[in-house]
Amino acid sequence: MPEYWFVSVPGEGNRTVTFQNFKAKIASSQNDLAEVAPLPIPEFKIGTLDTLVLLSEDLAKQDTAFESSANKLVDIIRSLLGAEAATKLAGSLSVNEKTIDNFLKTFQWNTMKYRTDKSLIELAELLNNEVASIDTLMKNKMANYSVVKGNLQGIQRREVGNLASRNIVPFVKKEHVVLDSEYLETLVVAVPKTLYKDWTNKYETLTQMVVPRSSQKIAEDEEYGLYTVTLFKRIAEDFTNKCREERFIVRDFKYSEDALAEQRRELEEMDASEKELWATILRLAKTNFGEVFQAWTHLKSLRVFVESVLRYGLPPDFVGFTIKPKLKQDKKILDILTTQYGHLGGSPSSRGSGGHHHGGDDATGGEDVIPGYNEKDYRPFVFFSLKLDTERQ
Repeated sequence: MPEYWFVSVPGEGNRTVTFQNFKAKIASSQNDLAEVAPLPIPEFKIGTLDTLVLLSEDLAKQDTAFESSANKLVDIIRSLLGAEAATKLAGSLSVNEKTIDNFLKTFQWNTMKYRTDKSLIELAELLNNEVASIDTLMKNKMANYSVVKGNLQGIQRREVGNLASRNIVPFVKKEHVVLDSEYLETLVVAVPKTLYKDWTNKYETLTQMVVPRSSQKIAEDEEYGLYTVTLFKRIAEDFTNKCREERFIVRDFKYSEDALAEQRRELEEMDASEKELWATILRLAKTNFGEVFQAWTHLKSLRVFVESVLRYGLPPDFVGFTIKPKLKQDKKILDILTTQYGHLGGSPSSRGSGGHHHGGDDATGGEDVIPGYNEKDYRPFVFFSLKLDTERQ
């Protein structure tokens, strides 16, 4: 996914003109470096500057958490799509029935959902609670799905492998076993192909009370043959132990006429249950991705507002916009922005322009460092980036 920048610069008394002038510098036919769209941000209740400084720090932490939540949902969708992820993932990520790109280019603050008569702190809390509840919901849904999928894979696994480990119900027929006998029972033994002769020569004398000539081979694969043997019930355990010493594997098996039908029914029901749950969770993950991404975008907008007031002072006079840099044009765009707005201040310890200093106190020597920045990342204008990690496997 491409990177998007959320940027604001001083409005200089005429926001429309400022926006058009800025757009001409990087998104005109002469300077086709990026796609630029307005970022309309409402006039929020501001409160005190001290509150804004604290909120700035909280919003930076929330931003990181929201990014993680959005990427987790991308991972869930990718894992559910499996082999089809390469072709279907991008089309599965939408916001309000728009592509991510279209949503960001046409962004409007959702006043119905995030009312602007609330304080900035209330709005941040509202966004945080929404994303946290989606995180919890999806975590629980995926845990439930993992159990169902694990159970299905367990059933499927028993149908593969060699005769020493796989389900042997399909191979043992009614005529292969002694049924309803008070004293006798039939065991089913997996014998390595290299030991067929040993089995034939030894099985009657491994213990007492083995019925002579009772063994027959009923199935075979590349590694093992499946043999039956009939003996007295009371020496079955002893016989099993003797078989182990000879590398013959007595399978844990009790014949039932209904077993095969029951297993097939169990597999079909589990398979249907897994498919239904898969479809439900995929649908839920797509919907919740849109909700989380929308919340994340609103949080970015809140950050732009808060930082713009802290940087450019009161009353609020700034222009917000989103920038989608074209391939390998990032540095050129930043150079243009820095050249034009470098006079606003060049370090995190000088937030505010035209002498607007705020939030500092004697304990920090008047310094007011922007949370989440270090000197090398600092820009003289408000700048936040948004990028989903859709490439990772």
